[in-house]
Amino acid sequence: MTLSRTGTDALVMLELGEKLLQRRLGFNLTQAQLANAAGVSKRTLERLEAGESTQLTNFIRVLRALGLAHGLETLIPESTSSPIEQLKLQGKQRRRASSVREPKEPTKPWTWNDKT
Repeated sequence: MTLSRTGTDALVMLELGEKLLQRRLGFNLTQAQLANAAGVSKRTLERLEAGESTQLTNFIRVLRALGLAHGLETLIPESTSSPIEQLKLQGKQRRRASSVREPKEPTKPWTWNDKT
């Protein structure tokens, strides 16, 4: 796929739809047959192939019906961390993002208020 970073969302969807269309035709399936196999409506499949907006679940269902779901793992690759980070996080997985903390100013030590 030759989708550039500068391509608009509409262009990306249009190219994905074209690729789905070509794959469906390669399997010699009608829109009705593929829609039925994927569990989506024929109109939803028409929208996907035309590059129109639809739900992500519908796209995934069509990919599964075409035997292309294995390619989803390459969309967002596993994150790689440094060996030091792996040792620190051994047994732990990040669950949320955190902001960079700025160091606190040193505080004065606590003393009794004996000045009465």
